[in-house]
Amino acid sequence: MSLSVRSKPYIIPEYSLTGDLLSYLTCGLQYRYQNKGTLPPSMPIQLWFGEFIHGVMEEAYLQWRDNDLKEFPWDWKTQVRPIEEIIDKRLRSRGLYPPSNLFCPYYEEGHQQGFCDDLEHPHKLVASQRAEAAINTWGPHLFPLIDNAEVRLKGIRDMPHYQKDISRSNYYGITGVIDVLSSVNMEVHSSSSNLILKILEEDPIFKKKVESFDSKKYEVIIDYKGMKRPPVNSPSWNHHQWQVLTYSWLRSMQNDSNPVAKGILFYLNELVPFKGDIGDIKADVKSENTDVMPLGEDKNKILKWHSKKDIPELSDNFKIKRSIRLIDMDYESIQHSLREFDNVVEDIEKCTVAEINGAGIQKSWHPRPEKRTCDACDFKTFCSNPEPSSQRFSVP
Repeated sequence: MSLSVRSKPYIIPEYSLTGDLLSYLTCGLQYRYQNKGTLPPSMPIQLWFGEFIHGVMEEAYLQWRDNDLKEFPWDWKTQVRPIEEIIDKRLRSRGLYPPSNLFCPYYEEGHQQGFCDDLEHPHKLVASQRAEAAINTWGPHLFPLIDNAEVRLKGIRDMPHYQKDISRSNYYGITGVIDVLSSVNMEVHSSSSNLILKILEEDPIFKKKVESFDSKKYEVIIDYKGMKRPPVNSPSWNHHQWQVLTYSWLRSMQNDSNPVAKGILFYLNELVPFKGDIGDIKADVKSENTDVMPLGEDKNKILKWHSKKDIPELSDNFKIKRSIRLIDMDYESIQHSLREFDNVVEDIEKCTVAEINGAGIQKSWHPRPEKRTCDACDFKTFCSNPEPSSQRFSVP
């Protein structure tokens, strides 16, 4: 009597656009410890603020839709702060606690902890200032256009350079979440005073794209970024474009989808820049590594600013221009973004297989030194290639 041998389990690895692919592109070794090793960062500043601003914008839309809060600007203490408290409690339930210099977590008087100037809580710290600005700047124009929020997408692709005895699978899954999906009917909104639609209609590429559609109804994919606008020569500039283009590909495979005419990225930190942001903007302007250059008084204020000065008051028009970025949707760009993410998946799979075969974490996963990433990283004390100028842990 012969006994059959149980076949190896067939598992299709699944990758999230932000949680896996963009995280790996930031730093491979950090990705291995935090995402695959589930070691939470001790200073989750970027993670916390990204989750916070996404949650605030989604909850603000729901409040606008369900409670008839159509008048802007919203008052921070009575309208925006209750939303912040809801999101803060959600994040705490997931183990994400706010950095005390970014957000006042106290809901009543009498607390003494934190970076607050007095005991009359709450205070409008950095995160609150940016949340308020994001809602009052873009809410009046964005919320009326929203068809769906938090749209989950999922697709499958061939594993790049599949090898039967080496690769873990001949396919891989790719997932993503669109922050906002706007379904726009040009016949309804053509005469609107909506700022977002005006910006779109001024773009000749967008107008040509819409004219090529059989229907007047189209979709716009929108994603929030809790960061400043990256310089055009930085990896982040390309990575964000690939992300939105890949969202478009995933969305096109859903049965209820309309043609995607444009992608929009909102860099919400640009609405309330602080010293570090102004320093980065100044560097980008001097090196001409930005697509939104200041003019007139804004340019003078930025170029004459130095770190010992107060933050300059920039014009609302300049801050709005820097906070919105349009992404063109064309077949070649979408295919290019998919190929780029295929290459990232291939790299992750190679690292995973190398570790499975006993190479060890440090030899299998490779760091990408960058000052801001290394400053907030818990693993730089034993990293094989940390950024030399990053802050080191001091030993008393």
